[in-house]
Amino acid sequence: MSTEAVTLSGCGLVVEAVPEQPGLRQEVLAAIEGAAPDAWIDTNTSSPSVDALGSTLSRPERFIGLHFFDPVPASRLVEIVGTETAPDLVDHSRGWVASLGKTAIAVTDSPGFESSRLGVAIALEAMRMLEEGVATAGDIDTAMELGYRHPVGPLRTTDIVGLDLRLAIAEHLAREVSDRFAPPSILQELVAAGHLGRKAGQGFYTW
Repeated sequence: MSTEAVTLSGCGLVVEAVPEQPGLRQEVLAAIEGAAPDAWIDTNTSSPSVDALGSTLSRPERFIGLHFFDPVPASRLVEIVGTETAPDLVDHSRGWVASLGKTAIAVTDSPGFESSRLGVAIALEAMRMLEEGVATAGDIDTAMELGYRHPVGPLRTTDIVGLDLRLAIAEHLAREVSDRFAPPSILQELVAAGHLGRKAGQGFYTW
């Protein structure tokens, strides 16, 4: 499999899903636009501004945010984001999302969009409860799974998403929205220790 941008020259739609690093993402998006100037470009960003990313491109109207909700294989939700996006790209994206067996919702380009903002708020409170000894991680997750019909509890979801990513989103929301999103000590300490969740074998759970 090639990672060279030149291989994208014949593509009509390109989905970018690199790690949440602004410099890296802008570099990759510029490379995509250079290699496939007529392609529609989707970013799978989960928190940074879609419009801000699009403003660095020559044709921001051909750029849109498609945030696939985690865990992607089990979730049917995709957020469509982008106020500068051409209407036909929004319609095309809705159709493409539907063809994947998922449901699209449209949200404004606000910090954390809808799902990240709500999901992180719940996860951070679950972490605070764990810190305070209110219940075990397993029981906190079971409460949300059985009581609120969540397919996966907030702490297990954080392990799946990656504690480092959740920390970065929380810090972004704390800066852009309110300090109520300030990450609790348990999250900071686990990330500092390298316990990043499933990908590291250890997070709030052992994998």
